[in-house]
Amino acid sequence: MKARVTVTLKTGILDPQGKAIEGALKSLGVDGVASVRQGKVFDIELAGADKAKVEAALKDAADKLLANTVIENYAIEMKG
Repeated sequence: MKARVTVTLKTGILDPQGKAIEGALKSLGVDGVASVRQGKVFDIELAGADKAKVEAALKDAADKLLANTVIENYAIEMKG
């Protein structure tokens, strides 16, 4: 099974990298940029056909390694 885990900073957490990207886009002349928040995307392929077990394994991986759950949220999207 394939899945995508998207990790983003929680609302209210400062995002200096996002601010730097925002500034760079504006300096490049990209109009209309109000704000930028950066994150991480993990495309993961797991063996197994039991969707519930695969989702549980991904949640465990996100909680333990992929995301710092103190300052980050994550979403798991199953691809098939």
